[in-house]
Amino acid sequence: MSHELLAAFVVFAVATLFTPGPNNIMLMASGLNFGLTRTLAHGFGVPLGFGFMVLVVGFGLGAFFAAFPIAYQILKYVGAAYLLYLAWRIAIATGAHGNNARARPFTFLQAAAFQWVNAKAWVMAIGAVTAYAGITAFPLNTILIAAIFTVLGTASSFTWVLFGTGLKQIVNDPRAVRIFNLVMAGLLAASLIPVFLE
Repeated sequence: MSHELLAAFVVFAVATLFTPGPNNIMLMASGLNFGLTRTLAHGFGVPLGFGFMVLVVGFGLGAFFAAFPIAYQILKYVGAAYLLYLAWRIAIATGAHGNNARARPFTFLQAAAFQWVNAKAWVMAIGAVTAYAGITAFPLNTILIAAIFTVLGTASSFTWVLFGTGLKQIVNDPRAVRIFNLVMAGLLAASLIPVFLE
């Protein structure tokens, strides 16, 4: 096992998992709007869904996209459209105590499935599996990469949820929550800029 490559991968994973992106923006918004308890399923769905995605990519889906790049392009634009839809949903959310009685956080399965249309998740998964494959022999390398992403991803998810929950103490006025949601929706939409510049 290459310990130097493993250390480099951990730095890569921390940098990509803890920085703002679609998952983290939605987790923070959910923490503010619904609180920690109601966001637990969303918080666990993201890292476990992403860890599973890394396994699938490592075991062959990445080769499919290399052979059929149009499939990746289609998925990228479908994912971008879905992210814009989610940004709109965040923008119109009124929070748990607002007038929007149907508002609810992502379920575990929704959060896990979201990884498959999240452009940042695809870049991270394919990049990690290809760049850090030399950590150890296949298939242990893919399993190790997925496990590290899952553990660190869980820490990242709940860091962002708790950040949003902590903001609830400050942003407790319905008008402030509305402004926060609009800003988060704008950031989520802006996170698509690298997708279109790629």
